Amino acid sequence: MTGKPIPPRPGQGALAARLAEILRVDHAGELGAVSIYRGQRAVLGQAPRHERIAGQLAEMEAHEAEHLARFDRLLTERRVRPTALAPVWRLAGFALGAGTALLGDKAAHACTEAVESVIEQHYAGQVAELAELEPELAIELEQFRQDELAHRDLAVDEGAREAPGYALLSAVIRTGCRAAIRISEKV
Repeated sequence: MTGKPIPPRPGQGALAARLAEILRVDHAGELGAVSIYRGQRAVLGQAPRHERIAGQLAEMEAHEAEHLARFDRLLTERRVRPTALAPVWRLAGFALGAGTALLGDKAAHACTEAVESVIEQHYAGQVAELAELEPELAIELEQFRQDELAHRDLAVDEGAREAPGYALLSAVIRTGCRAAIRISEKV
């Protein structure tokens, strides 16, 4: 998402349909994020001399799990179905996390930076879109956005941009995230 608010669709039920898209895609994104961190921890969690990064990954995973739990509740409260692709996003997220962790700490951080950068922009657009229509939800999304920014900043501080093939790795991951967002809104 570009960060620009999407104009409301005309017609009865348009707001409810748009809110369903937002909740569905955000739930899918948090599900994917939890899976990415689980994949990274599966590789780096028990590796010698990786205790510090394992702790960082566990903390970021815990934040994402809190976000996911909140979206689980919102989907139930608002009677919104989750994405039909949840099993795919779990597997893809885990594979992305494990794959980047196998490339090393810096590649794992590059993955975090790329994903969190896209998600932060995505949340920023939703916050702007929902500020007047659903102000309480907009406030929650802004809080989640701040967590994503903190994850991104930590990844940069830890050397994400020093990863081998950083530019390509980052571009591929960002493109994949953007595609997953578009798909998850609808499917």
